[in-house]
Amino acid sequence: MAMADWDEFLTPYKQAVDELKVKLKGMRAQFEKEHTHSPIEFVTGRVKPVASIIEKAAMKGIPLDRLEEEMQDIAGLRMMCQFVDDIKIVVGLLRRRNDFRIVEEKDYISNKKPSGYRSYHVIIEYPVQTIRGEKKILAEIQIRTLAMNFWATIEHSLNYKYKGRFPEEINMRLKRAAEAAFRLDEEMSEIREEIQEAQMYFTKNKEQADQKSQ
Repeated sequence: MAMADWDEFLTPYKQAVDELKVKLKGMRAQFEKEHTHSPIEFVTGRVKPVASIIEKAAMKGIPLDRLEEEMQDIAGLRMMCQFVDDIKIVVGLLRRRNDFRIVEEKDYISNKKPSGYRSYHVIIEYPVQTIRGEKKILAEIQIRTLAMNFWATIEHSLNYKYKGRFPEEINMRLKRAAEAAFRLDEEMSEIREEIQEAQMYFTKNKEQADQKSQ
């Protein structure tokens, strides 16, 4: 596939990521307006680079003419949460939306990967409006805590270096780090109410200070 063809192929995916970022960030804004704890800390999104698409297609045995049907994460969104319990709330919010259709859910929190990876993946079919009409594409939304994301980012970087073949010592340390990250999440969940009260107190005081300075 020539570069111009890749540009045309990826255009609806880029549009989907841009639109979904606005919509998912809008969910956080609604919680903030109501002055209630937002289960969404922040939202990021990206379209997988061409080199990564080709590499993954080769690894998974996906023909390039079957990418639309068989590669679920060309368009990827990430929703960060402060607490593990927030993930269930976010998944519930996504299930109630009618601007896309959930086609699959993968719970890597209750069923962590052997590497120690934890996250909740929601695969959606999203309708993109183009000048040629509606085009439905697959996109992946990953919902995870900040601690899970920290571990996954490090593991992803190491993966590039070792091409998935980690030395045994690195493998062992990664698994220990994954468990430490999960214990951190559990500890934070135990003092969740105190954290949220402190955050609300801070936000309220900051708003009052801002009003006085205007």
